[in-house]
Amino acid sequence: MTTAMNRLQDSVILIAGAASGIGAAIAKRCIAEGAMVVCADYNLDPATQLADTLGPSAAACQCDVTDSGSTRNAVEFARQKFGRLDGLVHNAAAPSTSATVVDLDESAWRRELDVGLTGAFLMSKYAVPLIAASGGGSVVFIGSQFGRVATTKAVAYCAAKAGLIHLAKAMAVDHAPDKVRVNSLSPGAVATTRLLRRFADFEAANAGLGPAHLLGRIAEPEEIAAAAAFLLSSDASFVTGSDMLVDGGYATR
Repeated sequence: MTTAMNRLQDSVILIAGAASGIGAAIAKRCIAEGAMVVCADYNLDPATQLADTLGPSAAACQCDVTDSGSTRNAVEFARQKFGRLDGLVHNAAAPSTSATVVDLDESAWRRELDVGLTGAFLMSKYAVPLIAASGGGSVVFIGSQFGRVATTKAVAYCAAKAGLIHLAKAMAVDHAPDKVRVNSLSPGAVATTRLLRRFADFEAANAGLGPAHLLGRIAEPEEIAAAAAFLLSSDASFVTGSDMLVDGGYATR
């Protein structure tokens, strides 16, 4: 995969949910394109390990996106470490519970919405003013094709991702005068450890889920990261209030 070097040169990007999977791939891509990155995650140790591998342009902090004080501290950490903030990526998501609305436990419902949707609200609440103060920038929410189309026994996940897509649109309207662009990015199935809760390995996941995508396979995290880097960069300077489907054609059927 080719990389547009220096497209994010000297930008400071805060990534919530950066320790693994899509978040880690976005962090690596941003570093490759010249950015400075704060890897924020509920699990500090893997976030720190990632930042250490990325070098001096990366730093890690613990962040519980469901807690207002924790999200505020993560944004303040980015400011203190790098002096500014140009972009926010919200990639945090709770484990999904397979259930219908009748069977789903209330605590599982609240947890998925708290992490996936309220977490985006709280991260944005404190990040957007700092991004605006830096002269503008970009907010990217990692959604899902299931924010567009539904699937079985995923009511909380579908609701959280649909809300995330519309939160991005509403924020885009509010913060265009601040030169803050806000978009969501909706992947199809991606080869991350989340799939290993359902499948023995990625080969089995690809065999099971690949045929539902027009391209006949699931995505690699790096493919989602490439799209996120575009939305964070000035190449997407006229893109706001959009949901970018990077789903291999899943939602087209």
